[in-house]
Amino acid sequence: MSFSGPFLAIDWGTTNRRAFLIEGGQVVRTERDDRGVTSVTDFAAEAAGIRSRFGDLPMLMAGMVGSNIGWRAAPYVPAPAGVEDLAANLLKIDDRTAIVPGVSVTGPADVMRGEEVQLLGAVAAGLVPHDALLAQPGTHCKWAEMEGGRIARFTTAMTGELFAMLRKYGLLSSQLTEEVTLGQAFLDGVEEGRKRDLAASLFGIRAAKLLGERPDSDAASFASGLLIGSDVAARLERVGHDEVHILADPVLGGLYSAAVEVHGRRAVRVDSHAAFVAGIIAIGSIS
Repeated sequence: MSFSGPFLAIDWGTTNRRAFLIEGGQVVRTERDDRGVTSVTDFAAEAAGIRSRFGDLPMLMAGMVGSNIGWRAAPYVPAPAGVEDLAANLLKIDDRTAIVPGVSVTGPADVMRGEEVQLLGAVAAGLVPHDALLAQPGTHCKWAEMEGGRIARFTTAMTGELFAMLRKYGLLSSQLTEEVTLGQAFLDGVEEGRKRDLAASLFGIRAAKLLGERPDSDAASFASGLLIGSDVAARLERVGHDEVHILADPVLGGLYSAAVEVHGRRAVRVDSHAAFVAGIIAIGSIS
């Protein structure tokens, strides 16, 4: 199977999907939709539909399409893992369609699927050093240490999912209806997160309302700062990097950058789409 010529790269997540037409090492066309794996029952038909729009080309996919809720479960490559390890362990659907494997660690157990392409792509594109700490904020935030350009170890934190659950269920839900903004309430939450006493600090949001110490208009920003601040504090306590490279959209990336800087480290923003493209091209080039 060869991806040395024009090919289709698919970043296929749980709820969204992005297709790229790659020619000569460059993206010449892209398309984003909401056809994530949870919206699809016939993956072969979906792949045929992409080819009908982009061209009848080899297809290299990454993300949840390779999970047990996707097209077919791709293996996990144990860390430390580099581009060559992923390329050597592609799951071949047919002679021109393949899925990139995920990466795993043990002690404690953790897995990633899709993020590995961005992480290795960021190095391949020269967006981050070969030895670096990278953060990928989202529903499940990934923190990865790169050594020699390879994924050496990583940790997943359910930060975004916890915030979403607090907003939807339980005691605090009625207080967390406002949009999160990067202001003093968020920064106060980051400071509170330094305590690493998350369960008690969360109840403090309720107490602050009852005692008139914080308006509900600031509660969501404070809660977000608390969760992100606790996440950042836990990670930075264990690593010695002076910089944290953050792969995220501008809004979420801005919140994590602010939290990192509160802790005295430098935050460097990285274009996650450029990282994915560089990673999938690097994997395809040696497949």
